[in-house]
Formats: sequence, structure tokens, C-alpha cells
Amino acid sequence: MADNTPATHPDSSGPMPAVPAKKLRVGFFSFTGCEGCMVEFTEILNEKYFEWAPLLDVVYFRLIKGKNKLAPMDVAFIEGAISSEKEALRMQEIRRLAAKVVAIGSCAITGAPNNYRNNFDEKTIEEIRPILERFHHRPKVTGIGDVVKVDAQVPGCPILHAKFIEVMENYMREFGVLPPLPKKEAPNAEGGSENKGGDAHA
Repeated sequence: MADNTPATHPDSSGPMPAVPAKKLRVGFFSFTGCEGCMVEFTEILNEKYFEWAPLLDVVYFRLIKGKNKLAPMDVAFIEGAISSEKEALRMQEIRRLAAKVVAIGSCAITGAPNNYRNNFDEKTIEEIRPILERFHHRPKVTGIGDVVKVDAQVPGCPILHAKFIEVMENYMREFGVLPPLPKKEAPNAEGGSENKGGDAHA
């Protein structure tokens, strides 16, 4: 007769958590910036590791993975501003592969502070023009929203931990990795409430 006793961890008396039927396929990408938001994410991952590890399939994250290859994914999290044509093309490629794109941090959302050169006077621009041309920099540094459609944002410099967790877990629900919240509590994927009268981007 089959043994229906739930499996247990070797050093735990409790049953093992159920393996989710689906994982959220995510990628983390950096453009022009300090990569501070990616460092912050590793801190969040330390906090949420045992909760999120069974739920995430990280397909691309250069900071923590030795081998990375672009592949279709559910959500792409983007840090950093777009300052060159090469970055713009790369961002467009990521957008084609990702069902959702999230701009994380000030650089990705507004381009700041990397966009300071947008306000340089003509004399200064001429002084740095050889560098701009050598590295094929764009005339203006922008957020990723000037290059592709963005589905959600996580503000901050670096990112706000609570907002990042909210957005991540909203997408886990949207893609069927976590069960949905009761209807009256359900937020939209961008982090706002579905209740009428609420500001989805407050």
C-alpha cells in the first residue's frame, strides 16, 4: 500500500511546502547607472529567499548568474538610463521577449541623475563630443520609457523595498504563480488598488 504521509525536510518535523505548478520567469537588466538597484534587489532576495525561491525562474541576472542568455520571460526588471544607441537596441530586444517590463529606480524611470549632460551648454557639449561619438551615445540620456512601453515602475534611488515587493508579488498573482487576493483587496499589476476612487500610482 502506498505511503501517503507528507514528505518532510531532514531537519524539520513539518511537511515540505507544495511545489508551485508554475514559476514566474524573470530577468534583471542594467543599463547606464551604478547598479545600486540591483544590489538592493539582492538584499530583498536575502529577506524573501525562502518564500520566493520556489516561485521564481531567473532567466537573466548578470549580478548573480555566471551564464546568462536572453530568452522569453514573463517580467523584465530594468535598471539604468538609456544613453547609447546600443542600449536602445538592447532594450527593444528585451521588450520583444518580455510580457511585462518594469522600470526600477530613478535612472530607468526618468534618466536622472545620468541625464545631467542633457543640460550642458554648447561649449561643454563640444568638449565632450569626441567621447559621445566614439561610444555612439545618443544626443539625450533618457529613461527606458522613451524607447519602449513600460508596464510598471518602482521608484527610488535606490529602489523602495516595499514597492518592489508589491510589484513582484502582484505579477506572481497575475501570472498564476500565487493565488489571487480576494476581489476587494486585489491590486492591479502596477501596484494600485482595483477599488474605485483609488490612485493606482499613489
